[in-house]
Amino acid sequence: MSQERAFLKSGRNTIIHKDKKLDLVVVNSDIHPRIKVTQNGLEPFKEELPKNRRDAKDRYLEMVYISSAEVFGEEKQLLFIQSLDGREYKVDYSKVGTKLFVRIHQDAYM
Repeated sequence: MSQERAFLKSGRNTIIHKDKKLDLVVVNSDIHPRIKVTQNGLEPFKEELPKNRRDAKDRYLEMVYISSAEVFGEEKQLLFIQSLDGREYKVDYSKVGTKLFVRIHQDAYM
């Protein structure tokens, strides 16, 4: 039973947002900040996490647990996220709290 996801994974550390109807919430681990991927780019996700998939869908969200077996199977230090605004963002979890934590890696990758 294959379920359509709002993202694709590419290579060993790239997430590609592909559905503008759903925002992605990227969760790397309990200690790292959560990131919301919208059609306009990335922003911090400060809300409470949805309790289940149905709650997420009601809020127009899709959860992306980086360390889950269906995504990458482990936490990532470095993650690239391609959003629908035509940019690829570099998320460096070793730089949390600095301006280098999330930055544009490539503009207009499409």
